[in-house]
Amino acid sequence: MLTISVNGKEIKFDGDPNTPLLWFVRDELGLTGTKYGCGVGLCGACTVHLDGTAVRGCQTAVSEAAGKKVTTIEGLSADGNHPVQQAWRDLNVPQCGFCQAGQMMQAASLLAKNRAPTDAEIVDEMTGNICRCGCYERIHAAVRAAAGGV
Repeated sequence: MLTISVNGKEIKFDGDPNTPLLWFVRDELGLTGTKYGCGVGLCGACTVHLDGTAVRGCQTAVSEAAGKKVTTIEGLSADGNHPVQQAWRDLNVPQCGFCQAGQMMQAASLLAKNRAPTDAEIVDEMTGNICRCGCYERIHAAVRAAAGGV
């Protein structure tokens, strides 16, 4: 049996340790903010934090999360007011919204490591997260705005 901390809550898991973390948080825990996109770790819709670092939930086995802290979009802020979430609202970033949880989790991971990223660093860090609506200018503007509030 594995023990995983998800959004600050200790969870026991005795299923297949190779189960993707994405399916564990969505199907077992009902945390559906993390999305299934491509299934091969290329789009970023499934981005969660593992001990504070952005990882692709579809490519991370539950066994890799054992004994570690997993944070989903639901756990980023208890009241939904993490600087990234606030910036996303203030700048009205999403169009369809499907990728936005992954975008915000990637941005929050970046800002936790680098409180004042350059535009080039933002582009580099966010490149692995795809927005099919093409909201990249608003996404990057929100990351810059959130950097001012982190």
